Amino acid sequence: MPVLDTLLLAFALAMDASAVSLGIGTAGYARAARPIFRIAFHFGLFQGLMTLLGWAAGTGLERLIAGVDHWIAVVLLGFIGLRMIISGLDPRPEARSVDPTRGLTMVALSIATSIDAAAAGLSLAVLGHPIAFPAIAIAIVSSGLSLAALTTGRQLGQAFGKRMEILGGIVLLFIGLRILLTHL
Repeated sequence: MPVLDTLLLAFALAMDASAVSLGIGTAGYARAARPIFRIAFHFGLFQGLMTLLGWAAGTGLERLIAGVDHWIAVVLLGFIGLRMIISGLDPRPEARSVDPTRGLTMVALSIATSIDAAAAGLSLAVLGHPIAFPAIAIAIVSSGLSLAALTTGRQLGQAFGKRMEILGGIVLLFIGLRILLTHL
């Protein structure tokens, strides 16, 4: 696979993770270096690993998950998005839902934003392309764009406060809706 095609694929796959990162940043969850690193690292790691998983699984896995992959992403993104909206509407100044930069919530977001990477890996396997460079490129680009989105979101969150947490939750809901509509 040509380098330019690989990079374009990596940027396309990183869009969901970047949008989620923007929402997390606006909500104020990623104020310190550690949670910023965790999100960027995990989004990149899961994007790369899911690409490898899709490639390794070949066509067998596609038949098993093709009918439900979009539902998994919608449920995960919808649940977390609704929690962010509810938290943003809470009048208490520091009311927060579960921190999306930790634990199972972070894993759920990482999986939800990387399901398309598994499909891309599967496509690369079907086309007979090697996987090492694409998986690494996808991981690095996803991490980098997530980092940039977190930083931008953090600045927006500081400027606009809890309204940005509501907006971040709405963004997650729209990403889930887009995934659902593209698969139906």
